[in-house]
This record gives sequence, structure tokens and C-alpha cells, in this order.
Amino acid sequence: MAETVLVTGASSGIGRELAKCFAADKSNLVLVARNTAALERLAAELRVKSKSEVHVLTADLSRPESPQKIFDELKGRGVIVDVLVNNAGFGLHGRFAELPLARQLEIIHVNVVALVALTGIFLPGMIQRSCSARGRPAEAPERLAGRNYSTGQGILNVGSVAGFLPGPNMAVYYASKAFVQSFSEALHEELRGTGVTATSLCPGPTETNFSQTARSHRVRETQVKKMSAQLVAQIGHHDFRRGKCVSIPGASNKLVAAAVKLLPRATVRKGAGRYNKLK
Repeated sequence: MAETVLVTGASSGIGRELAKCFAADKSNLVLVARNTAALERLAAELRVKSKSEVHVLTADLSRPESPQKIFDELKGRGVIVDVLVNNAGFGLHGRFAELPLARQLEIIHVNVVALVALTGIFLPGMIQRSCSARGRPAEAPERLAGRNYSTGQGILNVGSVAGFLPGPNMAVYYASKAFVQSFSEALHEELRGTGVTATSLCPGPTETNFSQTARSHRVRETQVKKMSAQLVAQIGHHDFRRGKCVSIPGASNKLVAAAVKLLPRATVRKGAGRYNKLK
């Protein structure tokens, strides 16, 4: 029986590409986002290409009731989620004191609260099904690393290299991704031996519509090369299937994650602040 994968923020960018990766595995899909038309177009494409069952759910994850509504709707349809991909998220550029507080609180609701709520709602069932299917504690994720892709229960949280450092001029966004990183790594350790995995995908600058929301089409003073959303998703999907704890696509992003551990915090703060300055 094919697994079912729920992907939030599936209407564009990394979420859309991750949905395609799982569809290529012949997984059934639940696509969640606010843009119903975009979800329906993607669903139609995936049904033709993969012959998979694809459900579309329109939801605004900034609303506190949305995670439970998603669970209840799927329960009513008889859909059991095997893999949860928490991809939905956004950020804003600007000084904290100068940005609308309500909008910054929405960042926390989407990037943190909804992610935790969805994980808390779906994870207990994953653990129960995984252990029941084996009749014993499952193999640790590390033991699966040498095998080909294996479907199973799991959480894939889309964080960011931003989660490894403070981010002046994007303070709340960076802080939200720091939460995602810490939470995901803790889950990975807690789930050891259950047969359920938790992976944090930490992309750097990526070609998506993120900037349209974050900075209203303005550009950074410092320009860097961006990875394609397709490549980021392929690497994240590959690492998730192998039970990795942390997936950092791209050599330059790996370098950033390593460098922040070695440099003085003042240097890291100032560097991030300069990078986030807009023209």
C-alpha cells in the first residue's frame, strides 16, 4: 500500500518541488496551501504523471485552528498520513521595531506554531503504526542509510541556514528557523529506534517567490548565487529517505553552517545584518 505524504506550502517553490519528488516515489499526496488554484493545477499534473491519489486542502496556517481542521478533514476522508512535510513559511525584511507587529506574529504562527501543532497531531499515530507493524522497536534510522530508499513514517521540516545564526533586519524569521532547527534535531533523537525519522532541511538562498513576500520585490545590497528549488527539494528528499537528521544543500550553505560555529558571535551578527540590508 502506497504511503501518504502531506506537504504544506505545496503551491510553489520548495514545497511544490518536494511534492513532485514524493510523487515520483508513487506516494499518495495531500497538498496544503492557501492558493487553491495553484494546488489544483499541481494535483492534476501529479495525478497524470505518477498515477497517485492526490488530495487538495486549502488552509491558512496563520490561523490557530487550521492544523486540527486539516487532521479532522483527512480523518473524515479516511486518509492516514505517513510522512509530514512542514514546508510552509515566510519572512519579512526590515528592523523589528519598524515592521507591523501583527505580521511578524504571523511569521511565528506559520513557521513555528503550525509546524509544532501539525507534528504533535500526526506524530503519535506514526509512532504507533510503525511499532505495531514491526511488533518490536524499529531499526534506528542510521541503519537504513546504506539501503535504497525505504518508505515509512517520518517528519521533514523545512528550516533554513538562517536557523544557525541571528539575523538582524530579519530578526523574527531567523529566530523562527532557529526554533525549527532545534526542535527537529531534538525530535530526531527522541525518535531513535521507533522507525519514525525527523529531518531538518536547511536551504540557503533559493529561487522561489520568498522575496516577493519578504521584501516586496526590493533586492539585497549583497547578491549571492541561488540554488534552484528543484535541486534543494531533490537533496532534501534524498536525505530524508536515508534518515538524516540535518540536510544542508550546497557547498556554500554547508560552509556558512560550519563557519558560524567558529567565528565570534559579534562577527556573525554583523555579517548577517549586512547581508540582509536592502537597496
